[in-house]
Amino acid sequence: MLDKVKVQKVLDKVRPSLQADGGDCELINITKDNIVEVKLKGACGSCPMATLTLKAGIERVLKEEIPQIKEVVSV
Repeated sequence: MLDKVKVQKVLDKVRPSLQADGGDCELINITKDNIVEVKLKGACGSCPMATLTLKAGIERVLKEEIPQIKEVVSV
């Protein structure tokens, strides 16, 4: 199982760029098969580019820092 604190620390690295655009993300859960569930909030929650932000931004950074992560999904 992935360390929730470690995942949160990586999310804290991407948070300033999300907040700069009026959004944010919240760690909801890490499944036993290493899928990270996040909730996009604020402007990110309703943005048409939210999927790109999730996959090319948040997921890419998390996988670089924690290779065991299989996927990042929005819930």
